Amino acid sequence: MLLIGGELLKMANEKIIKQKEEEVNELAEKMKSAKLVLLTDYRGITVTDVTNLRTTLRKCNSEYKVIKNNITRRALEKAGFEGLNDKLVGPTAVILNSEDYLDSAKAIYEYSKENDFYKIKGGIIDGKVMTTEEIITLAKLPSRETLLSMLAGALLGNISKLAVALDQVRSQKEANA
Repeated sequence: MLLIGGELLKMANEKIIKQKEEEVNELAEKMKSAKLVLLTDYRGITVTDVTNLRTTLRKCNSEYKVIKNNITRRALEKAGFEGLNDKLVGPTAVILNSEDYLDSAKAIYEYSKENDFYKIKGGIIDGKVMTTEEIITLAKLPSRETLLSMLAGALLGNISKLAVALDQVRSQKEANA
């Protein structure tokens, strides 16, 4: 009877190990293809807060998951990312985005400003491991659209100045003629 029970236990353990390996492989693939992988500490926030944050991140086409640190650590190793193992202490949420990292980084940064307990631990942007400070610096930048608007405004301002100067030259030539 023990042999049968031991064999059942061994089969159950093998099944669990296989499930965890599949979970690691799936997460590693998502990390490889993601433009943004953020690791955050979510201690002290409510379920309502997490639900609101997930809704905000969905609008940015991001995925918010709470994954065991051991699985995240193995997925990072499998994906070839080093330097984040020390960040995998305590409760860790993983944010993944395969499209535009800036909107998601901004959303997380804004959320962390409003919630003292929610912290950015570190992450990966476009395949480069980033510190918390680097991620926050990027999150503080204006959006791409804002930057393009600023550039367009600067260019239009210079073109307007040129047009005024040319018009004054024309006016002077007409007055002298």
